[in-house]
Amino acid sequence: MKRSILIFIISLFLFSCGKEKVDLIVYNSTTYTINDFFQKKEAFAVKDGKFVAIGTDEEILDNYIALDTVNANEKAIIPGIIDAHCHFYRMGLQKQKANLEGTKSYDAILDTLVAYQKEKNASFITGRGWDQNDWEVKEFPTKEKLDALFPSTPVAITRIDGHALLINQAAINLAGINKNTPVTGGEIITKNGEMTGVLIDAAMDFIKIPEPTRQESIDALLDAQKICFSYGLTTVDDAGLDKNIIDLIDDLQKKNQLKMRIYAMVSGDKQTQIDYYIKQGIYKTDRLNVRSFKVYGDGALGSRGAALREPYSDRENHFGALIYPPERYREIAKQIAASEFQMNTHAIGDSANTWMLKTYKEALKDQEDRRWRIEHAQIVSSKDFRSFNNIIPSVQPTHATSDMYWAEERLGKERMIGAYAYRNLLNRYGKIALGTDFPVEKVNPFLTFYAARHRKDLEGFPEEGFQMGNALTRSQTLKGMTIWAAHANFEEQEKGTIEVGKFADFVILNQDLMSIDGNEIPKTKAVATYLNGENVYTLKETEKETEVKAETLTETEKTE
Repeated sequence: MKRSILIFIISLFLFSCGKEKVDLIVYNSTTYTINDFFQKKEAFAVKDGKFVAIGTDEEILDNYIALDTVNANEKAIIPGIIDAHCHFYRMGLQKQKANLEGTKSYDAILDTLVAYQKEKNASFITGRGWDQNDWEVKEFPTKEKLDALFPSTPVAITRIDGHALLINQAAINLAGINKNTPVTGGEIITKNGEMTGVLIDAAMDFIKIPEPTRQESIDALLDAQKICFSYGLTTVDDAGLDKNIIDLIDDLQKKNQLKMRIYAMVSGDKQTQIDYYIKQGIYKTDRLNVRSFKVYGDGALGSRGAALREPYSDRENHFGALIYPPERYREIAKQIAASEFQMNTHAIGDSANTWMLKTYKEALKDQEDRRWRIEHAQIVSSKDFRSFNNIIPSVQPTHATSDMYWAEERLGKERMIGAYAYRNLLNRYGKIALGTDFPVEKVNPFLTFYAARHRKDLEGFPEEGFQMGNALTRSQTLKGMTIWAAHANFEEQEKGTIEVGKFADFVILNQDLMSIDGNEIPKTKAVATYLNGENVYTLKETEKETEVKAETLTETEKTE
C-alpha cells in the first residue's frame, strides 16, 4: 500500500513537472473576456499579477499548475469593474458624517441630526444626502428649525447632488456673509428678503467646514475601498481631488495599505494645483494615475444650477449659471491643451455643454486622441451631438432613472429629446464611459447596468422604460464599465479586458449579467473580487443565503 502511494506521488510529480507553474488558476467558469471578439472562455492562469493564459479548462489545466486553484462552479466572470466617475474619497468621508440619504421630510432630517449630535457632540455638524424632491412639499427648506435646535453650533448639510448646502445662522455668522454678499457662479437663496440658509454652487464656498485630520482621511479611503471591493470595483475615477489627498493615496498604496486602483482627476478649481501638476507632468504607477483635471462647468439640475440655453420650465427667467466666467474656461483649456494632461469638465445643462464643447475645440485645434471628457453630458442640444466625435462622453445611467420623475418639469418636452441620450452619444464617439457618481448615487455598478439597459426604477417603472431609444445593449453597457472606461483613462493596454499581459483584475458574479432576465440584474452580487490575482473580497456565506433586497433609487437629480 505504501509503495502504491509513493508511486502515485512520484507519477504526479513527474506529470506536473511538464506544466508551467503559475500563481492562480481559475476554471469551470463562463468568463467574458471583453476582447475585440467578445469571446467567452472557461479558464485562465495568473502569474505575477497578470493574466498569462486564457482558454478552455483542458488547455489551462493540462498546461499549468498552481497552488491556488479556484473552481468557479460555472459562474460568470467579468473584468474588474471600472467606475468612470465617482467620489471615492468623499464617500469615505461621508461615513463619518450624518447620513441624510432617503429622508422623506425636513423633520426626518432634523431627527437624524439631533440623534447624530447626541452621539458625536460635534463642534461643527455636517451631513449629506437630503433632497427636497423626495418630500411631499418639493421646496427648498429654510433654516428656522435648524436655528432653534442648534442655536450656537454651526450646521452645514449638503444636498444629495453636492450643489446645494443648507446652513444655520451659527454657520452664517461664522462665515461672515449676508443676503447681499456678491456671488459669481452660484446663489444665496432668499425669501421675503431674508436668507433661507440655502446656498447654491459657488456660494457654498463661503462656508469653511473644518478639514478632516490625516487619520480621518486614511479611514475614509480604507472605508471606501472596502465598500467598492464588495461590488466588484477594482478601479475608480475620483472626480476632483486635492494634491494633499492624492499624495496620501500614493503613500498608502506604496505601503500596500490601500490597494484600489485610482484614476485621480485633480481638482481644477485651484490654479496652483493646475500649475503644479502641469509642471511635474503625468504621474503613473500600477495603482495611481494622475493625468487629468476635473473642472466644474455648471451646477446640477435638481438644484436648478445647471446652465440652460432657455429658462427653466418651472422657474421663470432662471437659466442656472456657469461656475466661472466664460473666459476662465478658455484660460484653463488653453493651459491644459499645451500639456499632456486631460481635461474632464462637469457639464449638465445644454448651455454648459455647448460652451465647453466650443472651448474644447478652440483649445485642441483638431488634436487627435487627447481624450478630453465631458462628465455627465446630461442635456445636449441637437446640433452639439456631432461635437462628441473627438470628445469622450462620461455618463452615469442611474441619473436618468433617478431624474425621470421630474426632469420634464424642469426642462420641458422639447429639451428632453437631448437629455440622458446615451445611445446618441455612443454613436458619435464610438465609446462611452459609465460610472455612478457615488455617493450621489448608489455605489452598486449592477444598478448602473440595469439603468443603462432597461431604464427603469426598481419597481419596474415606467413599464416600457424611460426614453428607450437611448438605452444601451448589454454588451455596450459591459464595455462601458470595463474597456471603454479604461480607454477614457488611457489605460486600455493594461486593464478593462481579460487578456494575456493585462492586470489580473476580475470579478466572479453570482449570476450571469449577459443572460439573466432583466428584472434580476439588480440582484447581482460579486461573489469574489480579485485585484492583481489577489482575492480582495469574498462574499460571506451568510450573505449568500440572505435574500437580496433591492436598493431603491431615490427620486433625485444627482450629478456632481
